Amino acid sequence: MADREIDASILEACRRGDREAFRALYEVYQDKVYSICLYFFHGDEAEAADVTQEVFLKLFAGIAGFRGDAGFSTWLYRLTQNACLDASRRKAARERLREAVRADDRTETTSDDVVDPEAVQAALSSLPPQYRLPILLRYFEDLSYEEMSKTLNCSMGTVASRLNRGHKMLAGLLAPQRRAGGGRDV
Repeated sequence: MADREIDASILEACRRGDREAFRALYEVYQDKVYSICLYFFHGDEAEAADVTQEVFLKLFAGIAGFRGDAGFSTWLYRLTQNACLDASRRKAARERLREAVRADDRTETTSDDVVDPEAVQAALSSLPPQYRLPILLRYFEDLSYEEMSKTLNCSMGTVASRLNRGHKMLAGLLAPQRRAGGGRDV
């Protein structure tokens, strides 16, 4: 099916929840979206596949938001671009969090130290909310200290203190796994 064959009737059928119409959209655009993702992530097939799946989930959930002001493919490629950028930010956030935890870890580390991402998630989830929220806002939402201060309704000094304390708590929770050589890198 060519790009020009995706017409208003198929899009309207998608808005009504027609699975066959969704399948038609998917079949026409899956390779194009995957290709963009693959190039964006420098050939990382797993990341490209994950983001492609995310794009189509967003597409199916948000098809009603397509107004038709621009071509459908333009709208879809904007979804793809945004999903790639979001995934890239999440990846960078994980890296910043890993570096922050390592910097605050008072135990001796080596280049062989690795931490399982699930262990980091579990450790982060176990933190009290007053320490968990600043870490999430800083490393996953990439907020500045000033933005975090406004969001959390506290001073920037309190934000810094809570981040510092949260880093130390995470490092403490993850230290046993590091010493055991527990898994893959965060």
